[in-house]
Amino acid sequence: MGAQLRVYTQKIKSAQTTKKITRAMELISASRIQKAQQRVAASGPYSRAVTQAVSAVATYSNVDHILTTEPEKIERAAVVIFASDRGLAGAFSSAAIKAAEELTTLLHSQGKEVVYYLVGRKSVAYFSFRRREAEQTWTGGTDQPVFDTAKEIGDALVEKFIQPAAEGGVDEIHIVYNRFVSMVSQVPEVVRLLPLEVVEGVEEPGDDVVLPLYEFEPEVGDVLDALLPVYIESRIFNAMLQSAASEHAARQKAMKSASDNADTLIRDYTRLRNNARQSEITQQIAEIVGGADALSSAKK
Repeated sequence: MGAQLRVYTQKIKSAQTTKKITRAMELISASRIQKAQQRVAASGPYSRAVTQAVSAVATYSNVDHILTTEPEKIERAAVVIFASDRGLAGAFSSAAIKAAEELTTLLHSQGKEVVYYLVGRKSVAYFSFRRREAEQTWTGGTDQPVFDTAKEIGDALVEKFIQPAAEGGVDEIHIVYNRFVSMVSQVPEVVRLLPLEVVEGVEEPGDDVVLPLYEFEPEVGDVLDALLPVYIESRIFNAMLQSAASEHAARQKAMKSASDNADTLIRDYTRLRNNARQSEITQQIAEIVGGADALSSAKK
């Protein structure tokens, strides 16, 4: 009986230690989620302004450009997967990877070869475990993205897109990330970046708004060459910020659930320990009473 009490006591201490860790991680994520949300909100106006500029050039010009023209045949597609560097975030990374696998199945059904660009150690580990190759990887800082990383990713993607498919280039580029909806909802998002697919589109003006007349200086092709890489970088950086905010929210939710489960374990093991202790005391009393009765019977 004493050994059983020691086992329950050890389990209670283990659950209490786990609760301290999960509670601390929950508080850390709660403190970082506010800043992550602010960064997502702050990047919105810039991303919309760049999108409107690209929309204007693509809509009000008739020039054929490699970044805006759909190729006759798409042979190779690049898929950029944004996951996390650390675990303990519930289904955050697995949701993005699952969406990427579904996209891969769709692209393969269309006869396209898929090459991968991975962001985050979890996506790299997923591909390494399955011995699948990736064109390029980026790890570190997924919870606090920097624009330099987004620019590096954007430059690599645009370079591959301009390069012919026969020489190792790609014909289209997709990104897969978790979009932050709320503290309890993070939705996997799949967006095709190139050939240019303006997601937001051009807003229709009101009756009292006059459409501006666009004059391109220098040529439209030069404007697209300069503007579209900026558009790609802004979209990638926004995806990284969305993914970071989603990661913090998912980790906070997962750690809160783990803390609640630790409380449940502590309560259950405490009750079992009390029951075992009560049984031990009852057994000791019964032995004492039995011994006293035996002595009384011997004296008689």
